[in-house]
Amino acid sequence: MELKNLTAWEIGCLVNKKKISPTQVVEYFLDRIEKYNAKVNAFVYVKSDYALKKARELEERLSRGEYCGEFAGVPFGLKDFLPNKKGWQSSHGGVACLVARDECDSVFCAAMEKAGGIAIGKTNAPAYGFRGTTDNLMYGPTSTPFNTKYNSGGSSGGSAAAVASGLVPIAEGGDAGGSIRIPANFCNLFGFKAGVGTIPSVCRPDAWSATHPLCFNGALTKSVKDAAILLNYMSYEDLRDPYSLPKCHDFAKEFEANPWKKDCQQDGAKAKIAFTEDFGLFEVEEDVRSIVREAAKRFSDLGFSVEEYKFNFTSSAEELAEQWCKGITIDCALELNHLKEKGIDLLRDHRQDFPEEFIHWKKIVDGLGIEDMYRFNLARTQILDQFENAFADYDLILSPVSCVSAIENRSDKNTKGPETINGKKIESLIGWTETFLANFPGYPAASLPAGFSKEGVPVGIQMIAPRHKDLRILQAARLYEEVFDWKKFYPYF
Repeated sequence: MELKNLTAWEIGCLVNKKKISPTQVVEYFLDRIEKYNAKVNAFVYVKSDYALKKARELEERLSRGEYCGEFAGVPFGLKDFLPNKKGWQSSHGGVACLVARDECDSVFCAAMEKAGGIAIGKTNAPAYGFRGTTDNLMYGPTSTPFNTKYNSGGSSGGSAAAVASGLVPIAEGGDAGGSIRIPANFCNLFGFKAGVGTIPSVCRPDAWSATHPLCFNGALTKSVKDAAILLNYMSYEDLRDPYSLPKCHDFAKEFEANPWKKDCQQDGAKAKIAFTEDFGLFEVEEDVRSIVREAAKRFSDLGFSVEEYKFNFTSSAEELAEQWCKGITIDCALELNHLKEKGIDLLRDHRQDFPEEFIHWKKIVDGLGIEDMYRFNLARTQILDQFENAFADYDLILSPVSCVSAIENRSDKNTKGPETINGKKIESLIGWTETFLANFPGYPAASLPAGFSKEGVPVGIQMIAPRHKDLRILQAARLYEEVFDWKKFYPYF
């Protein structure tokens, strides 16, 4: 079987058993990137010499009889957004005036290297990760390999397209409103976002800067097992993160010791799932509704009790999406304002580097007062209460990931979501997704492949669990994976 068809852990097994060398693995994927990256625009740059050097170092360890980790020799992509590989270049998602050298490694990068992986390059992302699509003024749009007319989703769209195209087996994602789950949706991947406290997020100078809404580091993978193994390495307590929790699971082992199986359910009790197509908030295309309903039925067939659940939000989807846009802009605005205080006015001198949508929301955030922050927290509390009402009776929540089946790439390097669905106005940066709700309270969530739209683009189903119940998602997703083998659908070039 060709390496492009294998998951990260399968390649790691072959390397540790010396059935293939790390150099051979790296050369194989470098060749695929050279031949096929232009089709999807997943990688913005590749570090070939570095990757080959690390592969040779790994071979020396293997020759001494060392076990080199579950992902030994596995090339991985890093998201070209926040600093994630010391000494490498990042661009804040294609913002030319913000190009700089990374000063530290991300939790994902450190975890992958500890597991034997080899960094191979950086993948495309939108400016500041501030939308659910991937496009920017430096590098342009990234496409889903299933139909390159359409966007890969965002903001971790370069990583998703790279994995789905077989350019690397695993790649970094970051999720502040769906940025792992949305591209997983459009690229037929498993996109897992950990819950608050599971993976540390150390921010300085403000230790709380990744909390409004809560932001998470993670990955795009082809299998649940890859995600579980990675979580074992990424999950640990770091007291410099005020929300960090002690590790309490061996995720790689426990996700397969599965209490959700029919024969493990005691006294006839079934795990209960609350299913919603729209949270009582969102406009959803009928194509998406029907595909997600069919995916929910798979859980019923597995023995879960799946019931329609009605949420009762008092705010509209557009109002909640606008609160998300305000929250996510705060730290970006602060960064630019602090530079301006030092005499560096990037929006004056380099305005052409920034998308107009970001400038629009920065102006709004600069004018916020205490009442505005109060309303932000009221919205956040409303979301928390609605979800906790559901979790009082249900173990999991299922919903669509995206409200639309596909988003066509634009030629102006400013691809966004739709402005209307079913004739009704929506917020076009994030308001066409059902993912950002989970980021306000910090629930663990994931996107699982559900089927394909009329455009031939994948559609995902979102799974959300109560706080600190990350393992619950991995266990349920593992059972789903057994009955719906999405790995056979990848359109490898």
